[in-house]
Amino acid sequence: MSNEDHKFDADSVEKNQLDIGVGVHVVADRKHNFDVASIDLVQRRLKQRHVQMIAIAGTLGTGLFLGSGKALSGAGPVGALIAYALVGSVAYSSLCSIGEMTSHAPISGTFPHFAARWVDPALGFAVGWNYFYTNVITVPVEITGAQILITYWDSSTSRAGIYTAIIIVFACATNVFGVRYFGEAEFVFSLIKLTMITGLILVGLVIDLGGSPNHHRLGFQYWKNPGVLAGAQLEPTHVGLDRFLGILNVLVQASFSFQGMELVAIAASETESPRRNIAKAVRRVFFRILVFYILGIFITGLIVPYNDPNLLQSTGTAAQSPYVIAMTNAGIKVLPSIINAGVMTSAFSAANSFLFCSSRILYGLALRGQAPKIFARCTNSGLPHIAVGFSSVFALLALMNIKSGSATVFNWFVNLSTVGGFFGWGSINLTYLFFHRGMKYQGIDRTKLHYWNRLQPWLSIWGLSWCIFFILINGFSVFWNFTAAGFLTAYINIPLFFGLYFGWKYMKKTEIWKPEEMDFVTGIPTPEETEGPYYPPVGFWQKLAAILF
Repeated sequence: MSNEDHKFDADSVEKNQLDIGVGVHVVADRKHNFDVASIDLVQRRLKQRHVQMIAIAGTLGTGLFLGSGKALSGAGPVGALIAYALVGSVAYSSLCSIGEMTSHAPISGTFPHFAARWVDPALGFAVGWNYFYTNVITVPVEITGAQILITYWDSSTSRAGIYTAIIIVFACATNVFGVRYFGEAEFVFSLIKLTMITGLILVGLVIDLGGSPNHHRLGFQYWKNPGVLAGAQLEPTHVGLDRFLGILNVLVQASFSFQGMELVAIAASETESPRRNIAKAVRRVFFRILVFYILGIFITGLIVPYNDPNLLQSTGTAAQSPYVIAMTNAGIKVLPSIINAGVMTSAFSAANSFLFCSSRILYGLALRGQAPKIFARCTNSGLPHIAVGFSSVFALLALMNIKSGSATVFNWFVNLSTVGGFFGWGSINLTYLFFHRGMKYQGIDRTKLHYWNRLQPWLSIWGLSWCIFFILINGFSVFWNFTAAGFLTAYINIPLFFGLYFGWKYMKKTEIWKPEEMDFVTGIPTPEETEGPYYPPVGFWQKLAAILF
């Protein structure tokens, strides 16, 4: 689009009055592909309980249950706590930003479309394809994680391919059968994950207070010996610097546990009463982060010393979980196998979620002409089957891990995708800054949205700043033992992202939107069109369900 394309012609555009503002706002002409209601055929089949459970535990996977041990050994109890708290604040700012934008526009395409609509169409193209790639490559990662967890009971390498194939089929089938089946599956898996993480925190607290079979009270003894901070072993002669580098290392790793939390907003176009339900989900994010992540890593640091040799064993099974290590040390023998089963369902659930996520991002890109139109096709029941099928093909990459040579290539793919989540969060916060500026300029009262945060735009500034920092330090340890392959896998996503951005910008001659040009109307359904009647809970059980779901 040229500068002339961005100017609205009074003879060719329609003017609408927004019920959340006081001004008159123009509607973009058709060349911008903002109004896709005629071809957007997905249906709102996710209920409130589905959305709330997906928001609470949809993407909890091996990163939290197993990765917390690696974080503990890498930075120590306080170092890991600092890293998780910082990354949690960035995740929270990103969720608040996308929650407010989604509250205004609960439509297909979500934040890549928001970036195209309120920042620059080229940014939406780059963000969309980057986010699709990041999520679709995470699907085989989680499937591989689930398969490795099976080796806790069956270590036979000859059957690894069979287990992997079975997991792939089930993960793809859950998405192919439709969003309602996906919602029900995630509801059950989320209940399992919530029960497990709650149980692990309580068991950890019991162990720390001396309630285990050996009746040994730990208290804060591991904070004294071996200490509260561990080093990265990159600068052993400079203890303070090495401990700081240890925290930096864990920052990047901790982010993997949080990424995917924006799934609830991506599902907005398929959610009943999306404005009300997503607003409710986002408001609970802070407590979710505080309880499951921050409290969880705090308890971990109390019950296992960061120099425990078992933390360094990368088995991929429950055996490397700090909770299992603590239970084994305390003489508890029954729970580890149960935990392994729970973590396996978590990995499978995360694969489901990332497959759903990638297919809907691809579908949204196709709706607005930034991906082949074939991916915008839907079944009569509202399933974007072509996008789901194409995304499912990438799950087959999990089979590469069966042979050691292919596993090396597979690990390169994994490393290439790690920084993609930071670009996703960063773009969400950047887009919100433009959104906030445009709403203010056009006289739209954002406090009348179903969800808004009084800490904005400072939250988005905080989130964007740290995302830039995370992108730059990702893979910093390669400079202590430099290899070309290590450097490329850590940083090649940066030129890839900007290559997508400038490539689309050059091809389509796009420009950054000015505040007076931003379109807050076209293709966005009104609250009357999306929100069903609200029935307040009556009686004890309904009120309890309202609190939980």
